[in-house]
Amino acid sequence: MAREFQRGHKAKISDLTAGTDLYVGVQIAGPGLSFDISCFGLDADEQLSDDRYFIFFNQPKSPEESLQLLGAQAGDTESFRVTLDRIPANIHKLSFTATLDGAGQMSQVGPGYIRIVAGGEEVVRYAFTGSEFTTERAVMLGDFYLKDVWRFAAVGQGFDGGLDALLRNFGGEVAEEEPAAPEPVTGGAPPAFAPPAFAPPAQSTPPPAFGAPAGPPAPAPAPTPPPVHAAPTIVAPMTPPGGTVPPPSPAPAPYGQPAPASYGQPAAAPFGQPAPAPYGQPAPAPYGQQPPGPPQGVPQGVPQGVPPGGAGLQAALQPYRELPTGQRWTPQNGQLMRVDLGEGGSPVLARQGSMVMYQGKVDFGYKGAGFAGRIVGNATGQEMQLMRCTGKGQVFLAEEGAHLHPVELQGDGICVSAENVLAFDESLRYEIRRIEGHGIPGGALFTMLFQGTGTVVVKTHGIPVVLPVTPTTFADCNAVVAWSAASQVIISSQVRLRRNAYPGHSGETVNLQFRGAPGNFIVVQPYEV
Repeated sequence: MAREFQRGHKAKISDLTAGTDLYVGVQIAGPGLSFDISCFGLDADEQLSDDRYFIFFNQPKSPEESLQLLGAQAGDTESFRVTLDRIPANIHKLSFTATLDGAGQMSQVGPGYIRIVAGGEEVVRYAFTGSEFTTERAVMLGDFYLKDVWRFAAVGQGFDGGLDALLRNFGGEVAEEEPAAPEPVTGGAPPAFAPPAFAPPAQSTPPPAFGAPAGPPAPAPAPTPPPVHAAPTIVAPMTPPGGTVPPPSPAPAPYGQPAPASYGQPAAAPFGQPAPAPYGQPAPAPYGQQPPGPPQGVPQGVPQGVPPGGAGLQAALQPYRELPTGQRWTPQNGQLMRVDLGEGGSPVLARQGSMVMYQGKVDFGYKGAGFAGRIVGNATGQEMQLMRCTGKGQVFLAEEGAHLHPVELQGDGICVSAENVLAFDESLRYEIRRIEGHGIPGGALFTMLFQGTGTVVVKTHGIPVVLPVTPTTFADCNAVVAWSAASQVIISSQVRLRRNAYPGHSGETVNLQFRGAPGNFIVVQPYEV
């Protein structure tokens, strides 16, 4: 049975199917609308660094055929074949998109979906409607992305602009079309307005058995044309602008005589003599002498401090513009986090007062812990004052310039002190966990345990370091931020009688000792709370 995804949901491909030969079907339609459905093969920086992995109607397959455009079939507007184990190592993400070809906007589309079929059985489906969009002309539907293993994410992110704007967003180039040469008029029949006939290319492999349920056969893919994203050719004009013709070059002077001057230009000086200065300009200094005027090395008449990217307000603000995103959580910089809220998606719980800006229709409500929760929070020091963010839009979160780190959980768990939590998906389960110990008053410390599928944003003072857990791993309880939930944590106390009574005392009295199997970790910040 297919799993129904909502916007922002993610899963490992191995949790959906054991196969790597997949069928991806997209269904999207609207009255009077026409769509271009494409797949972008992106590198680790989410850029289209190789145009051969832009799969669309003019380029139906990648060089090694790990990505193939199959056409409309089985009720799908467009379909693709994706062979994950054949994708080259430089491709880290496959982004499936739909863009409008002509007038219209995405709010006019009817119910649609993107689905994955493996072995003839549908394993996941993400459905959407036009009510989720407004004036956008493109939408990023879903992503296959490599994060230690291949995973799938339901994106559903609208994008202003059409296919050209989406291509530029991924770092591609749009080729400028040259005007077609007029065809000679002949006495024969007028040309037909239909694509030319061609022989279908030979199939190197049999049609996939993984595909969609039986339906009408897919049309044969068109032959691969040369790359369309080449830099535009610039042809030099045959005549100068304005139609003026430059005067002919002067005839060479007899040997040993200075060349005659052109009209309005000073005559050349005899050999060994300094050339006369142009009219109204100071004469040049003799060879080896400093010319008069301002010191050398200082440009005259040129504004100083012009940035390398150009002058002007737009160039100055360009490095700080909002980063494009197709994910639910996106760091805008080290201290600012953006979260996308969608209709029907999971709400977000964030620390009260952490919102610095939002776009769209977003509601903020108080998230109470209840009387028992407040009592436990006050007793353990793990109380969190939270607000609940719902609606449709984007919320930007920050707190006192702290460094922010989104941690994605896929059914696993992480322990984080409540003081170091900025926000998290409401779908995550969280509870207070006790750290066993002895030798200090109370005999225990406490932390928050987060489990499930979703993201928790951890904040730190400075850039943290992640260390593996070994049998001799100790950390200061005031500097440790988080650790894997499977780690065993024991309080190691060095408190002794009259410890502070003599000079030279180290001040390091309470540490946490970590134990666990290989793969466990701790996160420590360069700061003591």
